[in-house]
Amino acid sequence: MKTPAFHHVNLKTTRLQAMIDWYVAVVGMRVTHQAPVGAWLTNDAANHRLALLSLPGYADDPEKERHTGLHHTAFEYTSLADLYDSYRRLEQHGLKPRVCLDHGMTTSLYYADPDGNLVELQADNFGDWSKSTAWMATSSEFAANPIGVPFDPAKVYAAYAAGAAPQDLQKRVIAGEFPAAMPDLAAPGS
Repeated sequence: MKTPAFHHVNLKTTRLQAMIDWYVAVVGMRVTHQAPVGAWLTNDAANHRLALLSLPGYADDPEKERHTGLHHTAFEYTSLADLYDSYRRLEQHGLKPRVCLDHGMTTSLYYADPDGNLVELQADNFGDWSKSTAWMATSSEFAANPIGVPFDPAKVYAAYAAGAAPQDLQKRVIAGEFPAAMPDLAAPGS
C-alpha cells in the first residue's frame, strides 16, 4: 500500500497575528498567504505546513486543556546541539518550555503557543530513525516509562554551554542528573 506523507496542520484561532508572530519566531515559519480569515505558513519548500483559520464566530474554550483533541504538533531538529541552541534563542525572547522530557528515543521541549496549543521541539537521540524506532519497539525502558524523564532545561543548557557533549548530556538526563517536576499538562497554564 502506498502511504501519503503528512503535509500540514490547521489550527483555529481568535489571535491570528499573535499566532503568526509566534510560529515565525519559534519554528521559522514564513507567511505564504494571509487574509482576514486566516494565514498559511511554511518553513520549507511546501506551500504551507501550518494553516491558521480565524473565522467570525470562533471563541476560546476555557476548558480546552481538559478536553480531548490534538495534544501537540512536533518539529524536529537534526541534532541535540541544534535543539539546545534553539532553547537558548527562545529563552532570550522570553519563551520558556512548559515541560521538557527525554523520551529515550527523542529529547523534547514543549512550548505553548498563544492559544495554548503545545508545540514539541525535538531531536532524535540516536541520530538515526531506524535505530530510534527499533529501540522504541523493543526497549524495556520505554515500555516501563513511555512518557519519559522530565528535566530542567536551564541546567542542561548550562552544562552544554560549559562544554558537555550533547550525547553525554542525554545520558545524564536519563540518569536523573537534571530533575524537574512533571507538570499536569491538562491543567491550564501548567
